[in-house]
Amino acid sequence: MAQRPRSPRHEYDTYVELEVEHYKNRVPRQTLLAIGDEAVKALEAQAQFALTELLLCAEVDRIIMKRIGIESYAAWRKKQTKMLAEYRKPEKWGMAADDALVRTARSTAEGHVLLAGANEEGPALYLAANGIDVTTLDPDEEILERVYCAAAAVGLTGRIRALASDLANWSPDGPINAVVCAAAAFAGLSDGERRRAIALLQSATIAGGVHMVETSAHGTRLFPIDELRAVYRGWQVSVERGGTSTETFLATKLIA
Repeated sequence: MAQRPRSPRHEYDTYVELEVEHYKNRVPRQTLLAIGDEAVKALEAQAQFALTELLLCAEVDRIIMKRIGIESYAAWRKKQTKMLAEYRKPEKWGMAADDALVRTARSTAEGHVLLAGANEEGPALYLAANGIDVTTLDPDEEILERVYCAAAAVGLTGRIRALASDLANWSPDGPINAVVCAAAAFAGLSDGERRRAIALLQSATIAGGVHMVETSAHGTRLFPIDELRAVYRGWQVSVERGGTSTETFLATKLIA
């Protein structure tokens, strides 16, 4: 399903909220209680306000924002514009201009890409920065949190959905322009579950859409090419090698 891009202000508020919550989660309870006392004193000094729980929470957040040095909206917006320009460049993420993911991004402008099993945030941020809606799928919530926080820092949460699931238990809720699967996305799935997951993704993919499946990494075979060729019968397929360390199976859904 297509995402709805959020306003820069909304993205900034999301970024601030995440940073404040992370601070609260990593400091001792005693520190938070001390901040609460500081907030109460600050509000009591403002006689025109009645002390309410809502005001107290807002004051606590304001104090934390000051402590961790949250920049103003204007400063964040200026930095965000520069960061987005950098994130759109393939070389920022160690990719060449003719890499498969870069070609896919060019052909999927304003489309929807599924990323499954990626253990780093680079691909999601690159695609989102280039105007593509991304669903990143992984059963590991820590990986998803890292992706979402990285997206928040540069104002891309409106483009990225992070869902805790594996391919065996997830169904597309709309058309997909491209699918990018790390070999890890199929870890733990039986042969039947793997085939059913691929068939579901194939049916949801638009004509002309692309599937990229990592089959080898660091010289180790992770996925059988012959099985993929059989599963993708009727699609245009090829295998691309990134130097000597990676191998990716590419399949394009033919236009009827």
